[in-house]
This record gives sequence, structure tokens and C-alpha cells, in this order.
Amino acid sequence: MTMDHPQPPLYVAILTYLSYGVLIVFGHLRDFSRAGLTALGLRWLLRATSKDTRRPVGNEPGYCELLSDFDNFYTRRLYHRIQDCWNRPVCSAPGAYITLPERLSDDYNLSFKLTGKTHRCLNLGSYNYLGFAENHGPTIAAVTDATLTYGISSCGSRATAGNTRDHVELENLVARFLGKPAAMIFGMGFATNSTVIPALCGKGSLVISDTLNHSSIVQGCRVSGAKIKTFRHNDPDDLEAVLRHAIAYGQPRTHRPWKKIIVIVEGIYSMEGEICRLAEIVAVKKKYKAYLYLDEAHSIGALGATGRGVCEHTGVSPDDVDILMGTFTKSFGGVGGYIASTPELIQYLKSVCIGHLYANAMAPPVARMVQTTMKIIMGEDGTNDGQRRIHQLRDNANYFRRRLVEMGFVIYGDNDSPVVPLMLYYPCAIAAFSREALKRSLAVVVVGYPATPIIESRSRFCLSAAHTREDIDKALDAISDVGDVMGLKFNA
Repeated sequence: MTMDHPQPPLYVAILTYLSYGVLIVFGHLRDFSRAGLTALGLRWLLRATSKDTRRPVGNEPGYCELLSDFDNFYTRRLYHRIQDCWNRPVCSAPGAYITLPERLSDDYNLSFKLTGKTHRCLNLGSYNYLGFAENHGPTIAAVTDATLTYGISSCGSRATAGNTRDHVELENLVARFLGKPAAMIFGMGFATNSTVIPALCGKGSLVISDTLNHSSIVQGCRVSGAKIKTFRHNDPDDLEAVLRHAIAYGQPRTHRPWKKIIVIVEGIYSMEGEICRLAEIVAVKKKYKAYLYLDEAHSIGALGATGRGVCEHTGVSPDDVDILMGTFTKSFGGVGGYIASTPELIQYLKSVCIGHLYANAMAPPVARMVQTTMKIIMGEDGTNDGQRRIHQLRDNANYFRRRLVEMGFVIYGDNDSPVVPLMLYYPCAIAAFSREALKRSLAVVVVGYPATPIIESRSRFCLSAAHTREDIDKALDAISDVGDVMGLKFNA
């Protein structure tokens, strides 16, 4: 299922490293000259000749740098040069098209001013996989009713004054949708991983995590205090080797057996567009009696004949996955996350997990929104709209991926995945691709180091069931044009 990543030509790798080298060398030269002028007492010359106000001239008395040296340097000398490609304001719902206000900068991308004009773009950046994130359609009446009934927020955690009937009904619906006996919901997807994982394991436990797992998983593992080991991305053989070694040698120094071992993987890896080799990983975890935690943030609703995620897509029973985690941010058009497992584990998490005990409860209108979209996906609204959206998403993603490969672009990921990464490689291409796409009315996401390996900068497209074939052909024509201008068709 999972394809090996295509490797860039040797000259591309060399030029990519050389480009980063030039940026870093010249950045240090600018810092060195700045420090020299400061030491000579020529601060007035710096202020008179440069608009670069990204850091004070010299250190302020009594204060140290807030960031580490390299973080500070990278932010000032690399990121700020191209930060116009991120944090763009949005003034519309994240549907098939999105409206962006025009903004300009006259101080090297340090600040921006809105011009009052707007730009309507085809949206290839939002996680609106099934097209529910609109300000019209079948969910609006439900959200309006919930808002009038409960207001915007319950102003409390689920454990205090924030629990409503809609929260309870959503938990029951999630469990039924996933084929698990019980579930619990959270108001934030990131906090689901980062607060549940520490509640599951601690000192004396071992977490074995895929090397490309999401930052929320990484943060949760670090906070837990458990020992962390990684295995090669999506490689069941390496997972087995790590498990065998961990069981044979036990805990460091004492060599006592681990209290528990939890393997953590994702359904679809959001930067790679790859689908988890779940059936093989389940076989390994069963062989060594480990627990399996599956993050389905990007796969639930988007994979499987009925949208039930990577378990359905790979033919694995939900009973073989100990803990199912997912978010409502993508396919369901809402916000928040869920955990589904046994009733005993869910009850335990509700009594100890800080994401449940202290964080504000999910907004009641969002809970009603997710209920509505989930019932549409399940066909309980009396229509086949859910099935139509699932099939439309799959067709759109596979058509888009196939056409890009035919054009000669280097594309990562698997068929059926709505995440389609197009490789840019060069650091200068990150900003150029984003800006050129915007000129052609495409809203795209570009990603570079440190979110990706230094040589694997990319543009990550997210397809949606809301896109028509005409929309996709329009996007493909524009991307092909940008690829020709920038020389990105490495396989042509």
C-alpha cells in the first residue's frame, strides 16, 4: 500500500543543501556585522541604515534571549523573509473557495497592512475533506438551534458545569460510529493527544512511536514521563525489532519488565499523505502483547467505504485497536477530538485526564454540528449524501494525484488519501510556489524545515468533496503553469 518516497535527482539535493548553506552563512555575517557595530558604539548607524527591527540592537540590561540561539537565528534570518506565506487572514467559511484579504508589507515581512481588497481563491489548504465546513447546507439549522438553546459556550469543563445532553449524545454516537463500546470527547484535537497520553502511561512504561507522528503525540509522550522509543516510519518490521529488543532488555539499569508498552501510529500521516500499514502493525502488537493507540485525525470520515477510517480501509476490526483517537476538525467540519475504547478505560480517563477535568467543554453548537454531520455520513438522515461525499472525496484525491504524477511532479503518499504532498525541495521554492499560486487564485499550504526534513520542502494539498472536477482541473492547470515557471517537474 505505502510507496517508497521518490528520491530527488542528485543535483537537486546538492543545490538544496547549498541554498540553506548560503542563507545561514549570510545570516551569520549580518549578525556578526551587527554585533561589531554595536560593540563600537555605532547603534545610531544601525538604526539609520536598516529597517531590520527583528531584535533589539544589543542585549537589554537584565534580560536574556527568550529563544535558544538557533531558534532565534532561524526565525529572524530565514522564516521572517517568507512569513507572508503563512498566517494569512481569512474572511470566509473554509469551503471549496476561500476569501483572503490582500495585505502588503513595507518592512521586510515584519508587519502587514490590509489594503481593503479581497482575493477569492480555490481552497486547497483546509482540512474540509467531506465539504461540511460551509455556512450553508444541512448542518446550519442544527447549529442555529443549539446556539439558541445553549448559547455559544457552556463556560466550564465537562467535569464541572459544562456537560450538556448534546455532549453525552455525541459520545454515544461516536462509540456507535466507530464500533467501540464507549467514547469521550474533547474541545481541542491537539489537547486530546497531549493530555490523554500522559494519563495512560508514566514512569516504568514504554511508548513506541512512529518517527513521523504528529507534534501532539510527541508532546503527550514527553509530558508523560514514559520511556520513548521510535521505529522507522510505517515499517512493521522495524517496529517488531524495537519491541523485541525492549522486551528482552526491559527497563534501563534495572532490566525489570515494562509496566506497559503502547505503540502509537496515525491513520494518515498529515505531511506524507501515507496510509498506515495497520493490518501488519496489529499483527506485531498482538504477537508481543502490546497496546495499540491509533490517531485517526486525518483518516476518520475520509477513508473506508462508509467513512469509518483506516480500520475499515485495511479490513482491521476496531476490536484489535485498543485506543482509537480522532478529531472533528477535518471530515466533520467542527472542532475537538475523541477517544474510543472500553468503558473501564473511558471512565478512568474521565477521572484523571486534565483535558477533561480542566479544559473548557466543547461548544454545544459544535457538538450538535458534529452529531449532524456524523449522522449524514452514517445515512441516518434518510439520504445518501454521506456516501456521495465519501466517494467524491476519493475520486477527487485519486484524480488529482494521478494528474500531478503524469505532469512530472514528485508526489508523496498513497491512493485514496486526501492529503497530496508535492515536493519543492529548494528553500527558495517554498515562498515562490505560495506566491505564484496566490497570483493564480489558489490558496495552498507550503511546508519546510523544521516541520519537514531539511531537503524535503513541499506544498501539501488537501482535497475536498466540495471540489468539482472543474475546480480540480482549474487547479491542475495553474499548478502545471507554476511548475513550468519554477522548474519543479523533476520527473518530466
